[in-house]
Amino acid sequence: MKELDGICVSAHLYIRRDGSIVQFVPLNKSAWHAGVSQHKGREACNDFSVGIELQGTDVLPYTEQQYHTLIQVTQTIREIFTKITVENIVGHVHIAPDRKTDPRASFDWQKYKTELVQTETKSNL
Repeated sequence: MKELDGICVSAHLYIRRDGSIVQFVPLNKSAWHAGVSQHKGREACNDFSVGIELQGTDVLPYTEQQYHTLIQVTQTIREIFTKITVENIVGHVHIAPDRKTDPRASFDWQKYKTELVQTETKSNL
């Protein structure tokens, strides 16, 4: 895509529509997914976050396989980085709203976070 020529971006993980995962950057290293950003008063989110990209578009709903994989990956990340709370799981639109719009309405935040909490609760029983 011509409009992406020369742009340096990366994410830690990429979840395809079939739920398979590609890892680009180790979780303990910085990826360049957020750019100029801030979350709860902290700037440069790349320095303290894990970037997960979901294959999709602004209009197509994400697949059940993607949600399933995302929940599993999130659980694993939260086991490694124990300070990550559900409230601190946000999208690009939340940390760089003037520049980024993803994920849009096609991502069901309530579904994702509800299933994440339910799955974690079951695994702690």
